[in-house]
Amino acid sequence: QVQLVESGGGLVQAGGSLRLSCAASGRISSNVVMAWFRQAPGKEREFQAAITWSGGATYYSDSVKGRFTISRDKAKNTLYLQMNSLKPEDTAVYLCAQRRTSGTYSNEKLADYWGQGTQVTVSS
Repeated sequence: QVQLVESGGGLVQAGGSLRLSCAASGRISSNVVMAWFRQAPGKEREFQAAITWSGGATYYSDSVKGRFTISRDKAKNTLYLQMNSLKPEDTAVYLCAQRRTSGTYSNEKLADYWGQGTQVTVSS
């Protein structure tokens, strides 16, 4: 139904930067929140940042606040995550997700749709 494709991941040194992109297959509805999560091997999927598609209100986890910036391009149906001052602990697969503002979610269902993810590796 909804296809999300991430890109922009790669290998960087600590302190470096990356810009991730998430392209949606169709026009993103106004009543959704787009978000970035990350998941390292053996660890739970962890929320990083989110943005309301209509108003552009942003939300960040404490671990990335001040380092990462989430943004959107409505015309391109694309979500971005600018990652600066990267640390080795940021190493993970980063996934784009979409959820309805009025949807019901839990720890087992964090979002409605997911991309396949893009690998970010930060070396020491």
